[in-house]
Amino acid sequence: MSELRWNPLRREWVITATHRMDRVLHPPRDYCPLCPTVPGGFETEIPRPDFELAVFENRFPSLHLVPPEPDVDGTELSPVAPAGGVCEVVVYTPEHEGSIATLSLERVIQLIYVWQDRYREISRREGIRYILIFENRGPEVGVTLSHPHGQIYAFPFIPPVPELELASARAYRQKRGRCLFCDLLAEEIADGRRIIMESSGWVAFVPFAARYSYEVHLYSRRCLASLTELNTTEVVQLAKMLQELVACYDRLFDAPFPYLMILHQAPVQAGSGDERGHLHFEFYSPVRDRDKLKFLAGCEQGAGTFINDAAPEKKAAELRACLDKKQV
Repeated sequence: MSELRWNPLRREWVITATHRMDRVLHPPRDYCPLCPTVPGGFETEIPRPDFELAVFENRFPSLHLVPPEPDVDGTELSPVAPAGGVCEVVVYTPEHEGSIATLSLERVIQLIYVWQDRYREISRREGIRYILIFENRGPEVGVTLSHPHGQIYAFPFIPPVPELELASARAYRQKRGRCLFCDLLAEEIADGRRIIMESSGWVAFVPFAARYSYEVHLYSRRCLASLTELNTTEVVQLAKMLQELVACYDRLFDAPFPYLMILHQAPVQAGSGDERGHLHFEFYSPVRDRDKLKFLAGCEQGAGTFINDAAPEKKAAELRACLDKKQV
């Protein structure tokens, strides 16, 4: 079963994909499906003994290029739709261990070019409204395969989070006549206390209203719609800052740091102005301190209101200190 079911109370689509219960869960290293296939060894998703980066369709997709018909009938109140879309896996390296921080700078630059290419190509497909590029890292966030990789989901609708961001930006423009994203970035830069690092093209900071202790947003200084609008200098700076940020996370507690990395960019066929949003990355982690995790409990799940146990200004200072460790 794979279908979209509409929740009229929350006004959101829910993907029901029962076949995903059969996914491989933490296989032994010799049976990792994201490693290269070696002669005489386990046949993986990548049928060659070596590669740089690899992109392929997810074997257990939530969304399908050719979606099956829904298994149930919807109603006027609760409609059902085919789960059309794209689910791809992006493998960063043939090495089983590692992270964005341990890749070469050239490999991370290449990864960004791959993201650009997939955004362009998938955008041309019929029925696609939003392309989400993301990475889940660590068993703490539910990762089933530890091999360094990310994913790309292309939806037939604009998901609730980016849709709310864009609606907020439209409302702000109508009231203030300015870009909400640009004003938020300017306010963070002017305050300075939550800035972690910056370059001529990018700024990384713990947001003023962070929901997670070590939440970090990485904004393009220019108001860009998508990765495809980056110039060469911005690509190189982005690669360096992604590496620095992940390495900084790992230095916090001298261990691989779990996180979700989400790329927010323009919906497919977006109009002008606030319909395009503002290119930025958002990092979320369940870690709130050494040996302490944050779980989404009653207040977060039941009311939609987050409780952050730490001051964003303090956590930004901790992250800056971890950046300084590199110089020691």
